[in-house]
Amino acid sequence: MSYVFNHLGRDKDARKALLKSLAYHVIMKKRIITTLAKAKALRPFLEPILTLSKQDAMAARRNVFAVFQNKEVVKELFNHISKKIADRQGGYLRIIKLPSRMGDNAAMAMVEMVDYNDDYKRTASAK
Repeated sequence: MSYVFNHLGRDKDARKALLKSLAYHVIMKKRIITTLAKAKALRPFLEPILTLSKQDAMAARRNVFAVFQNKEVVKELFNHISKKIADRQGGYLRIIKLPSRMGDNAAMAMVEMVDYNDDYKRTASAK
C-alpha cells in the first residue's frame, strides 16, 4: 500500500526544504499565510514534531534538531510551545481558508497554532 500525497510540483529535496521552512516559520511566528496545498501538506509534516516536543527528553530534542538544524527552533518548541500544547491530544494546527490570491487566483490559507489564537478562545468562552 502506497501513501499518496501532494508533491507540490517539486522533487523530494526541494519539497523537504519547503516544508522545513514553512514549519520553521509556523513555530517561530505562530501563524503564516501560504497556499492551501502547502498548508495541507504542512500539517502531516509538523504535527508529529509537535507531538514529539511534548516529551522533554534529550532524544526528542536531538530528533527535532535533526529535522531543523536550528537551536532557536528547538528552544522555542521545547521551552514555550510544549507547555501550551501539553494537555492537547492532537490537532495543534488550524488551517483557515482565505480569499484567492489576486495575481494567479491560487487558493490561499492561514496556518496557525491552535493554542496561540486568543480570538477563538474568547468567542468560545463568551458563548
